Amino acid sequence: MSILKVSTEQIKAARALLGWTQARHAERSGVSLPTIKRLEAAGGQLGGLQSTAKALIVTLQDAGIIFIEENGEGAGVRLKKGLHEIHCYEGSNKFPSQSSQ
Repeated sequence: MSILKVSTEQIKAARALLGWTQARHAERSGVSLPTIKRLEAAGGQLGGLQSTAKALIVTLQDAGIIFIEENGEGAGVRLKKGLHEIHCYEGSNKFPSQSSQ
């Protein structure tokens, strides 16, 4: 299976939609914080090892991110339908709707 081609700008935009810091993304993905910082600082297409890129992308997708491939209008990101009201906060491994369960 091939890895979706994603830019570092899409990764940063996805984190912003979720309210995640680089540290939160590192915690969730298992990728080290210095690696995430280095990859995002490089800009352009997400580089690094294929396994690292996959971990970063899949973690965001599992949190509800949809990556939009270049289609003539530019690449982008969005949240899955129904997740627009979900916010993840630092220090919590659950979405607010799961906190009382």
